Amino acid sequence: MKIYPLQFQPILKERIWGGTKLKTLLNKPITSDITGESWEISTVENEVSFISNGFYKGKSLLELINEFPEEVLGKKVFQRFGKQFPLLFKYLDAREDLSIQVHPNDELAASRHNSFGKTEMWYVMQADPNSNLIVGFKEKSSSEEYLKNLESKTILSLLDTKAVQKGDVFFLETGTVHAIGAGTVIAEIQQTSDITYRIYDFDRVDSNGNTRELHVDLALDAINYDVVTAEKKYSKLNNTSNEVVHCSYFTTNFIPLTDKVTVSKNNNSFTVYMCVEGEFSLDYQGENYQYKVGDTVLIPALLNEYEIAGTASILEIYIS
Repeated sequence: MKIYPLQFQPILKERIWGGTKLKTLLNKPITSDITGESWEISTVENEVSFISNGFYKGKSLLELINEFPEEVLGKKVFQRFGKQFPLLFKYLDAREDLSIQVHPNDELAASRHNSFGKTEMWYVMQADPNSNLIVGFKEKSSSEEYLKNLESKTILSLLDTKAVQKGDVFFLETGTVHAIGAGTVIAEIQQTSDITYRIYDFDRVDSNGNTRELHVDLALDAINYDVVTAEKKYSKLNNTSNEVVHCSYFTTNFIPLTDKVTVSKNNNSFTVYMCVEGEFSLDYQGENYQYKVGDTVLIPALLNEYEIAGTASILEIYIS
């Protein structure tokens, strides 16, 4: 395998709640004023990323993994997941509030949808004044209370609203009722899954006057009715990998880069960098690769000695 950092064509998604910040802030080639998502690295069925740089340009990520599974994924990841790429990386622009929703755990998702569950995390890249997120219940609830308030359109009274600003992080375990609020741009890291149970959508209609499908019954036994602590506090030591989230599905570190840093890794996992602010370069065997805010790069597991430099805020993701 030819070893180098891989980038991909973004998969752009129009959403009823989307806007234009993916272009104005993150340089994505959107052509619509309601673009809500840029899928950066995906192997979701029918939504597979294609490499946009270097020797493998035009090849899909699945093709490359099929040919070089251990070299791309890493020894431990390949042992655990086979030739599946277990994570999905996105940027989201919420011009309006997203629907209130919940994701099933691995067991429910496997039995109902033959899919992974959807544990995820959010990093707030930008937030307008008074922006907020909905994360879980204010107090311990129940399916009966949830249904009663859903029917009377008072579900918001049960849910916990968090004011947010740039740099805030939320870790959403499966079962956590949640919604991204208007005015935020989010970097999202999640299991490879597109299973979402939409609970409430503020009675919105699309350009054709249609409401979006709700999944009230499916959500009933997927919801965690306990109070959750989703916000993550973390260190921000310069030129260091500061751990933000560590779970069985992924580890995410925050790197405030101000200088040159030499990186040395083992071959157990791929690494993904999401540039959430600024610009940085990566030097590998005499080649120099340049990245800016909004870029996402996959470092194959075999690429384990390199240098990064610049002035940037970077999310570093791998599987432990």
